[in-house]
Amino acid sequence: MKPAIRELIVVEGRHDSANLKRYYDCDTIETGGTGFTEETIAMIRKAAENRGVIIFTDPDSPGNRIRSALNQAVPGCKNAFVQKTDARTEKKVGIEHAPFEVLDEALRHLVTYEDSAPETISVQDMYDLGLAGSENSAAKREQLGRKLHIGFGNARAMRQRLNRLGLDKEEVRKELEG
Repeated sequence: MKPAIRELIVVEGRHDSANLKRYYDCDTIETGGTGFTEETIAMIRKAAENRGVIIFTDPDSPGNRIRSALNQAVPGCKNAFVQKTDARTEKKVGIEHAPFEVLDEALRHLVTYEDSAPETISVQDMYDLGLAGSENSAAKREQLGRKLHIGFGNARAMRQRLNRLGLDKEEVRKELEG
């Protein structure tokens, strides 16, 4: 018997839905990529009110843009992240390529962002922590994203995610060292 997921899972396409439904008893809604409609947002809002929503987009730039837009349009959604290295073939990256273990890990570590979180991490903090401006900044952001289950992003995206989680400089430093 497949594990059941109560929340509606938002994905980008039908192959993402098919991969999730292979392993879980779940309902999905597909954005069809970055050009989703107001009708799609209205369905997601309705689901958020009734049963909850998990945003589970691909670990790439379009996926990050979709995730950001949906979190703004429908505050309070849960977010699931996978790393690019865990959800890819030689030529493509996406939820559709992630194995069960990767999907399960992501769905066990959901993140909900605060809608209007105060700034807890400044641009200077990102430099001080080595998450921006140094030779290995991208590797550090990837390590941190994996550890916190918030995915990978450029310095700006990572700072935004850290602020939305309400983490301060010392908490991030501990995560990087631990």
